[in-house]
Amino acid sequence: QEPLAESGGGSVQAGGSLRLSCAAPRFVGRAYCVGWYRQVAGNPREAVALIEWDGKATYADFVEGRFTISKDTAKKSLDLQMNDLKPEDTGMYYCAADSLACPDLWDGYDDPTYWGQGTQVTVSS
Repeated sequence: QEPLAESGGGSVQAGGSLRLSCAAPRFVGRAYCVGWYRQVAGNPREAVALIEWDGKATYADFVEGRFTISKDTAKKSLDLQMNDLKPEDTGMYYCAADSLACPDLWDGYDDPTYWGQGTQVTVSS
């Protein structure tokens, strides 16, 4: 079994919504920072939203209040609700986890140790 398994990607028109889910039984509910990264065309992979084991969530500036990260400790899963999607949000989205604190991952000097396979999000104009 993969340590992280994403689902829920797809195609949507601009302004629409998608909900991504990640099965993370090894990480949710334990002392890991878990979250979502993405790679959009021409850009390096970047953090989108991260959530600490205590539930504190942080977001990239480009989210602008459109996305919400959440976790279900009972289900050992992680979700990303994305609203008001824009064409520039098109890309591959990855679930990730690391034992580092989330602020250390936002610094950009370290990448998460554990990654899912990714799920494609396509937003058309």
